[in-house]
Amino acid sequence: MLDTKQKTLCEPFKIKMVEPLKITTESFREAALKKAGYNPFLLSSNDVFIDLLTDSGTGAMSDNQWAAIMTGDESYAGARSWQALEKVVKKLTGMPYILPTHQGRAAERILYGILGGKGKVFISNTHFDTTRANIEFTGATAIDVMPNEAKELEVYLPFKGNIDLDKTEQLIQKHGQENIAAIIITVTNNSSGGQPVSMANVKALRAICNKYNLLLIIDGCRIAENSYFIKHREIEYINKSYYEIAQEMLSLGDAFIMSAKKDGLVNIGGLLTLRDEALSVNCKNLLIISEGFTTYGGMAGRDMAALAVGLEEVFDEDYLHYRIKSTTYLGEKLKEKGVPVVWPIGGHAVYIDAKKLYPNIPVNEYPGQALVCDLYVKGGVRCVEVGSVMFGKYDKNEKLIPAQNELVRLAIPRRVYTQSHIDYVLEVFDEILEIRNQKHGYKITYESKFLRHFTALFEKLI
Repeated sequence: MLDTKQKTLCEPFKIKMVEPLKITTESFREAALKKAGYNPFLLSSNDVFIDLLTDSGTGAMSDNQWAAIMTGDESYAGARSWQALEKVVKKLTGMPYILPTHQGRAAERILYGILGGKGKVFISNTHFDTTRANIEFTGATAIDVMPNEAKELEVYLPFKGNIDLDKTEQLIQKHGQENIAAIIITVTNNSSGGQPVSMANVKALRAICNKYNLLLIIDGCRIAENSYFIKHREIEYINKSYYEIAQEMLSLGDAFIMSAKKDGLVNIGGLLTLRDEALSVNCKNLLIISEGFTTYGGMAGRDMAALAVGLEEVFDEDYLHYRIKSTTYLGEKLKEKGVPVVWPIGGHAVYIDAKKLYPNIPVNEYPGQALVCDLYVKGGVRCVEVGSVMFGKYDKNEKLIPAQNELVRLAIPRRVYTQSHIDYVLEVFDEILEIRNQKHGYKITYESKFLRHFTALFEKLI
């Protein structure tokens, strides 16, 4: 294992293949962003220098993963690649029923489409955007319950992603256990700043689910990153391996949903695993209708082969040390500059408090969207708003009901950028700090009913 006291954070890998990055001018980027309706999702990747839009499917695979791709079995049924993946996933999760999907939101659509419906309620520490959309699409209600102290963005808490246990039980009693479709625990808690969830919190949540006979679903696309925090912040797990910690946490769930594009270390793929046979049969039927046969779902054999390797590599000590510490490096340096960040720094991303950074832009002019646009114009850095564009709603008079926070997420792709790239991002923030007193943001000119942030169009207010 790498010396954790090293002064320079070295990447625990060397580069075998390179991809050119396009360097553009500020005037070019201004024109490109205007053409994209001031929505970075609609930019061409060719026009982006450092892409921190998401860590989902944007990582670099290892030589062993590429080798597995070359030996992938593309048989329609019972492929060797499926058998290798099934074996790895069963060992990790301890669950007997494994359904491969093309990505995590497909697993969500299948499971929540069966469990949801009008009058049903899902309770979570924080539902992410696709989770909430798939639940609400069925007519069900998605409720987030985090501890009040975790909502203080700059307060240090070791497990700021935990679910509030008392509020969870109160909601069960309020809505009636027969109307609770499931309890979902997301690890790490993406929308709350990539914050970890403690093992103690999940164990207590399991006890609540047992008490009321409710399903506990673990949304664990970053289960390895969460295991890192447990090992280093829950004293009783200091001598456990990251893999053993993940196994223990997954043993507490009735179902496991994973976008494999995160801690699966692959560019496409998802998983739905289950303990209950009857529920698995219903899910398999829907899988066959919408994704594919049960032994490939929505994945090619080569992708399943790469995922089988990735689910083992992701628990490597050197990799996880570098992964967490490199994200922390960006967050700590931003904090030193006076940029307000969600603290402590999470596992996969750094979250900026855009409302505090841009105090003169009102929430109905989307300060987070202003920041993502400015980061692109000033430095070609693409990232995403996690605030009232992503999570805001309207009241009956079409007035904006803002999100709890106006955040901007800088998500770090796995094994892609070096420290010099991150230092460049820090330099771009020097320019951002010079314009922080601007007074005008953006207005939405087009939006879809669900997941509007992906395709919304904006107009710059002057």
